[in-house]
Amino acid sequence: MDHNHLICGVDEAGRGPLAGPVYAAAVILNSQHPIFGLADSKKLSEKKRDLLALEIRQHATAWAIATASVDEIDEINILRASLLAMRRAVEALSVKPNEVLVDGLYCPDTGLPSRAIVKGDSSIPQISAASILAKTARDAAMLEMHARLPQYGFDGHKGYPTAAHIAALNLHGVSTEHRKSFGPVRKLLERRN
Repeated sequence: MDHNHLICGVDEAGRGPLAGPVYAAAVILNSQHPIFGLADSKKLSEKKRDLLALEIRQHATAWAIATASVDEIDEINILRASLLAMRRAVEALSVKPNEVLVDGLYCPDTGLPSRAIVKGDSSIPQISAASILAKTARDAAMLEMHARLPQYGFDGHKGYPTAAHIAALNLHGVSTEHRKSFGPVRKLLERRN
C-alpha cells in the first residue's frame, strides 16, 4: 500500500430535514493509527458515534467539517448545496488528498481525482469517518438550535419531517431556520399568504 497516496472520504448529513444547514465532512485517516468500529453513522448508537467522532478528531491525518446554509439550500437546491458543503470541507483540509471518495451518486467539484461510491459509508472507512463527523456536528448544531427555538422540538426530531415537527410548524409558523423550498414548509407559507 502506498502510504503517500492520501485518500479523503467525504459524506454529508442533513439532506432530508426541513430545517438547518446541510453538513459535510472530509477525513483523511492515518494509516499508522487505525480507528476500530467505523461504520455508517446511521447504524451506530449516538454514544458510539460521539466516541468515534472524538477519536477521528484526535487521530486522523486531517479532517474538516463545512456547511451550506438554509439560504443557500433554498437558492440552489439541496443536492447542489450538499455538494457545495462537501467541496468546502475538502478545501478546508490542512493536507491535500490525492483522491476523494464520496458517499452517494455525485462528486463535488474539487479539481481532485474523485469517485462517488454508493453505500460508501458502509464499505469505505474514510467515508464512514466523514459520515460520523458530519452527523455528530449536525446533531450538536440541532441541540444548539433547540436551545434558541425550543417550541419546535429540534432536540427530538433533529429537523426531520416527523408528525411532531409538522404539528409544531403548524402551531408556531415557519422560523428563519426552516428551508422554505421544502414541500411541507412551502405549503405552510402558501397557506399563510
